[in-house]
Amino acid sequence: MATPVVPVAPSVSLTPVSALSTVEASKRAAAYKAVEDHFDPSYRYVGIGSGSTVVYVVEAIVAKGPEITSKMRFIPTGDQSKQLILEAHLPLGSIDAMPPVKSDPYRAGTGFNVATGLEDLGLKGKRESLDVAFDGADEIDADLNCIKGGGACLFQEKLVATSAKKFICVADFRKLSPRLLSAWKAIPIEISPLAAPTIKRILITLGSSDPKIRQGGSAKAGPVVTDNGMWIMDAPFRKLLLPSDLTATQKGDGKDGIWEVAQLGRRLQRVVGILEVGLFFGRNGLQVSTAGEEGGGQKPVAAYFGMENGEVEVRASKEIDAQA
Repeated sequence: MATPVVPVAPSVSLTPVSALSTVEASKRAAAYKAVEDHFDPSYRYVGIGSGSTVVYVVEAIVAKGPEITSKMRFIPTGDQSKQLILEAHLPLGSIDAMPPVKSDPYRAGTGFNVATGLEDLGLKGKRESLDVAFDGADEIDADLNCIKGGGACLFQEKLVATSAKKFICVADFRKLSPRLLSAWKAIPIEISPLAAPTIKRILITLGSSDPKIRQGGSAKAGPVVTDNGMWIMDAPFRKLLLPSDLTATQKGDGKDGIWEVAQLGRRLQRVVGILEVGLFFGRNGLQVSTAGEEGGGQKPVAAYFGMENGEVEVRASKEIDAQA
């Protein structure tokens, strides 16, 4: 079903639905539905991810009008989404500048520790969480595990996702797979350039067939450099299993190069020199909140897929279904 164009401020240019390709129209439909379901006027902090689908998320948010969006702060996952926020004339925030939940007026001398000689710059204590974060994905499986990092923003994307009470994924029909690495063939890993040779050897021993440093292409000689000054290593593995696939003989622990999603994710996170792994797995934000813990989860609470026929398919976690 086609999503109607909503009038917005003159500074925002909308592409008519009739001018979009099937894929772009599906992205746009998914984005508008996700914003309709998970963008509340009472929110104060909204995470904005990277990639082509998020362009339509921002378009849908801007259509809500400045009387709503001017009261919010929009937190980017990198330089690309920062520029997107600025060009949409949305108020820009920063993940490292989230205010404390409760702050006391600063009194001179109270922040100085005589024993250490260090000044407390207000980094202690609980910080505000994002109310919601919207982002895309390169591939999403039946359990809402994701592969992200095709745009080389995976560390900041995970930082924003895990700072949100709920992470909403928006994608087109090509990104939906029964298991990760069915269509997307490699896991993006953000690494220290100094550790690249060692990490490559370790990945090979873990079953990655041919891990490679991502190159910049014709527009840039040499490796892709992330917003954090790191490199991206793309590591192909065999199709990743879900817990429901495991048996007494198939434990998903890497034997014969066969891994279950979470087991591989945790193993890669232990490698020295890896900043972050492009597997988003484990718990979602509502599960973390129910456990009484701070922050959010890596997995989305819901994923919105724009389908080829114009409809939007929603895959939601049981926590979201329980709220319905």
